[in-house]
Amino acid sequence: MTMINFAHVAKRYPGGFDALRNINLNIDAGEMAFITGHSGAGKSTLLKLITAIERPSRGEATVNGKNLLRLPRRRIPYFRRDIGIIFQDHKLLFDRTVYDNVALPLIVTGADQKEIPRRVRAALEMVGLLDKERMYPVTLSGGEQQRVGIARAVVNKPPLLLADEPTGNLDSALSDEILDLFLGFHHHGVTVLIATHDWHLIDRARQRIIELKQGELLRDTGQKK
Repeated sequence: MTMINFAHVAKRYPGGFDALRNINLNIDAGEMAFITGHSGAGKSTLLKLITAIERPSRGEATVNGKNLLRLPRRRIPYFRRDIGIIFQDHKLLFDRTVYDNVALPLIVTGADQKEIPRRVRAALEMVGLLDKERMYPVTLSGGEQQRVGIARAVVNKPPLLLADEPTGNLDSALSDEILDLFLGFHHHGVTVLIATHDWHLIDRARQRIIELKQGELLRDTGQKK
């Protein structure tokens, strides 16, 4: 099954700037891939198109069976329920506990109140933070804060996980730990897409590489002939 399919996708911003040009991309469900390229190559724009934050200017884009050009605005929040998103700066709520931060997506999507504690603790256990559930993010290290962000992204058990420079602020040892978490999700059948400059991470993972340059697809090690 195909999770992401882009056919001749382009994104032009007002003023005529072409952030992406003629992108052809097919990512199967359960696949793991790294999006790389210099700053301004189009990595973040590609992630914004996948999550429907932005719409393509041209071409066809399908994600998780949904045609993004035909997706009504009111359906976008439902579409995003099946996507876990991890940011470099965590975007945690610092006035809420670790538990409350991870529970938030379940509360927003109307999960069964009786199910929430079990699912939150399962997600925290997955990232090794079950003993920190009552702590506040400000008391955690940068690596631990990133783990909270990952737990929050996977608590809904999304089939697609996107990460934008998830190890940008971490040292190499912590980066390796975060990569191991992503590899674990991939091995459990989650589609994982990571935008990063970190070649240590990419080389260690030995997964598909999608390289962009000035908005164009320069290299794709997993492209089917």
